[in-house]
Amino acid sequence: MSYVITEKCLGERYGVCATVCPVECIHPGPYQNQEFMIIDPEVCINCGLCLPECPVGAIVGSEDEDPNYAKVNKELTPSFKNNPAAPERPKNDPPKRSGNKLVN
Repeated sequence: MSYVITEKCLGERYGVCATVCPVECIHPGPYQNQEFMIIDPEVCINCGLCLPECPVGAIVGSEDEDPNYAKVNKELTPSFKNNPAAPERPKNDPPKRSGNKLVN
């Protein structure tokens, strides 16, 4: 089973998770007209390095923890995996979202 990036990443895209991934399975792209990242479930080796790097807690350790977003990650992988890497955003940059609402 793969790690999964969830709805909490929508509009955030810190990119730190991708920089620590040893197999480069984390990719950026647009989803629901917002920035987003996905984990390619076919490449993820479940090493856990990405999990503590996400400052908004958008990564879960199993597809069972968020089956809906596990499906989203899998479905978006083909269109995201050739995108250029996301620039790393400082972890101390405040989240743009609060819950499910954008912060202005």
